[in-house]
Amino acid sequence: MNANFGIFGKIPTMNFKIEVQNNVLLVHVLAERLDTHSAPELKGIFTFEQKKGLNKMLLNLEKTKFCDSSGLSAILVGNRLCKDTNGIFSITNIQPMVQKMIEIAQLSSVLNIYSTMDDALKGFE
Repeated sequence: MNANFGIFGKIPTMNFKIEVQNNVLLVHVLAERLDTHSAPELKGIFTFEQKKGLNKMLLNLEKTKFCDSSGLSAILVGNRLCKDTNGIFSITNIQPMVQKMIEIAQLSSVLNIYSTMDDALKGFE
């Protein structure tokens, strides 16, 4: 499955590209900012897909240059949904400013963070 749809799979989104690969939900953030405007949709994607039975999720932040507290909250929702169902939540391709926000919030030890998509996908095997 490879789609550029918003929550509930019907509304097109410009902020996210969603695909499933080997039972892993891949969410590519296309927006440069993960903030109050895009974070609610990301939370919705995580919740919707987890209810469909997906508990392995990978968030690709390659294009995201900024993340505020709403964005961090969305990331933590994905992490919690996976942990609550004995799944795995990982993040990859974090840009420097986003990495700094994660470090300031002291979330580096809570999140599975990988430098590359390949390394992250190996973590699901």
